[in-house]
Amino acid sequence: MSSLLSATLVAAIAASPSTYCNPLNLDYGFCPIPNFVEQGKHRATADPVIVNFRERYYLFSTNQWGYWHSPDLANWTFQPRKFLRPEHMVYDELCAPGAFVMDDALYLIGSTHTKEFPLWRSTNPQRDDWREAVPKFEAGAWDPAFFVDDDGRLYLYYGSSNLYPLYGWEIDRQSLQPIGERRELIKLNDAEHGWERFGEANDNTFLRPFLEGAWMTKHQGKYYLQYAAPGTEFSGYADGVYVGDAPLGPFAYQAHNPICYKPGGFARGAGHGATFQDHDGNYWRTATIAIGVKNNFERRLGLWPAGFDEDGLMYCRTAYGDYPHYLPRPGSEQAGEFTGWMLLNYQKPVRVSSTLGGYAPNLAVDEDIRTYWSAQSSEQGEWLITDLGAAATVHAVQVNYADQDAEIMGKVPGLHHQYLLEGSVDGEHWWTLADKTGNDRDVPHDYFELNAPVDVRYVRITNHHMATGKFALSGLRVFGRGHGAAPKAVDRFVALRGDSERRNAWLKWRPSDDATGYVIYSGIAPDKLYTSVMVYGDNEYYFRAMDRDRKYYFAIEAFNENGISSRTAPVEVP
Repeated sequence: MSSLLSATLVAAIAASPSTYCNPLNLDYGFCPIPNFVEQGKHRATADPVIVNFRERYYLFSTNQWGYWHSPDLANWTFQPRKFLRPEHMVYDELCAPGAFVMDDALYLIGSTHTKEFPLWRSTNPQRDDWREAVPKFEAGAWDPAFFVDDDGRLYLYYGSSNLYPLYGWEIDRQSLQPIGERRELIKLNDAEHGWERFGEANDNTFLRPFLEGAWMTKHQGKYYLQYAAPGTEFSGYADGVYVGDAPLGPFAYQAHNPICYKPGGFARGAGHGATFQDHDGNYWRTATIAIGVKNNFERRLGLWPAGFDEDGLMYCRTAYGDYPHYLPRPGSEQAGEFTGWMLLNYQKPVRVSSTLGGYAPNLAVDEDIRTYWSAQSSEQGEWLITDLGAAATVHAVQVNYADQDAEIMGKVPGLHHQYLLEGSVDGEHWWTLADKTGNDRDVPHDYFELNAPVDVRYVRITNHHMATGKFALSGLRVFGRGHGAAPKAVDRFVALRGDSERRNAWLKWRPSDDATGYVIYSGIAPDKLYTSVMVYGDNEYYFRAMDRDRKYYFAIEAFNENGISSRTAPVEVP
């Protein structure tokens, strides 16, 4: 009993979190996209932009009836605000907004094909304190992004189409209206770039791929024009970049592309986002995560560390990108680093209080945000127990709710989730890991780290209150370290690329008996393996993100609940 008592004393949520976990835990609104068949009320947002204004982060995204702000990228406060006039409300609120800082003020506008939208300005955006800087912004831009150069000149980048290019336009910083000629900047080239092909498997010829989500970053005198493709519904939704010597080009396709790509794991997709710097100057990228179950445009938001290497190549680190990572903290050099806390309960045994139809218990631990377990009700007392298989050291837990039989629409104040999370070493004696029974916040992807790690074998979550709908979980994810050995290095890893389709490679390896899954790394040089794919339950993968005429290198590592194997030597694919 002494060990149980000790665990009871230390099992408390960290008051000041040092880590985060994707998807971001935001109170996403319930908002379907118009003109599409509604298959069930559900949360959704996309197209995020984060700007750092006066040492505070402001996050804007599609159809949220407001925005969030945070001092630390961990604790977000929602500020309600309706920006659209009634005559402009084709969508419920701003779609794919553009935001930028200029002259110590924050500016904001939503996507529009008209010249009637105002451009908003605020010097106090922590409150609902905005005015119209321009009543009618004449550029009429969809997916707008703004960039203020070092010389003070202001530029607009925009476009969202499977036909037209991305455009660039200088904006007069006094009148805040376009000046000079609009320029065509870049188009997709999916005949050359494999990742730009449309479809879940990059093989859909029914539609042309979509080019959208412009963003501009300047680094060491170079201009990095970022864009999204091929479609927001897909796991391979990603961001690429062209590089130029001037803000309106010309631009050349960067050798390493896409820069932000996450087709595997629990939360898939990393497209249409924005790059920003934290308070210490570290680069980050926020982007869109695809779900697409109740609607093609059912989506969430994610955050990943980004940067530039010594050769000026822009990249984003998405390896283990939905596992816990370190937040930026004053004096810490770990910002954006993977914690090394592994998933402890992938496909482990589950027991539940009840099950609704085919929403089976193990769908809560299958590492797929698109599938979920649902209880038969939302009543207090519905529960799920996940068995880790053996005692392990738990550092953090993520509770991902699913929208089963949700009954509301819009941004409804007062929504909240309440639950009790407990741990046990024997399945009989339980102690509290997190008491959220008095929680008054809407936490659809609740994540917390423990103040000190605890050893448990079983984790039980008991429902006390649902925001709406039945008690349903797309992922009860327990993170920490097991007490066994990390897997051995992967054996017989091969990468095959045929002449019939040079944009694809078939990767295969001998399955490891001691592995939960694998992370494949790819890049244009042995020391530039910036692209990654997480694979569960298989020993092959079809990689479809190559340029037709470029040489690539691949490597792989295995992982389990105890750690990560050494990585194989890079394999060259001519």
